[in-house]
Amino acid sequence: MLTIWGRANSVNVQKVLWCCDELGVEYERIDAGMQFGRNHEPDYLAMNPMGRVPTLVDGDFVLWESNAIIRYLAMQYGEGSAIYPADPKLRASVDRWLDWTLSTLQPAERPVFWGYIRTPEAKRHLKQLEADAREVEALWRVIDAHLRGRDFVEGNAFSLADLVIAAYARRWYGIAELERPALPDLERWYAQQSARPGFQRYVAPELT
Repeated sequence: MLTIWGRANSVNVQKVLWCCDELGVEYERIDAGMQFGRNHEPDYLAMNPMGRVPTLVDGDFVLWESNAIIRYLAMQYGEGSAIYPADPKLRASVDRWLDWTLSTLQPAERPVFWGYIRTPEAKRHLKQLEADAREVEALWRVIDAHLRGRDFVEGNAFSLADLVIAAYARRWYGIAELERPALPDLERWYAQQSARPGFQRYVAPELT
């Protein structure tokens, strides 16, 4: 059985748990990070020198970085699944969005999420948060335009690209204080992805 180290309210851990659900992979999860600690202890750092979550242990194989983990899970346990397409062009297109979420979307949305969800109201810098939110909005407009006429981010089936982007969309749509523009194609697509059982189980719970 796999072991996944990481707290359940981490978006990067949620991606891995949802991926396991899609693939029917059993695992044990061990709380680590933030209030649970452990991720800066020597035994954890021996597995993951970055001291972040998640970390995957599969027998004697250890892997960190969430997008690397879900790629591994799909290749190791998803034979025949469309979640990580075998076609090189389609797989490259999926990979492009996985890379984009970590290089572009997450750095932009993190200050907004932390500013509204993990910062007490009295300590929020609202003008900065509004400016940060407009930067994130511009990125969601990119996705909205890409999804026009599409049911999935790439190809004709649910893939890791849908999984990862939907996990971040949960944060965008879950912050009550945000003023969001109408993005009809993004909203249509998000409604479809958020109905999946793995999303409901691991991503939909209250943001904390």
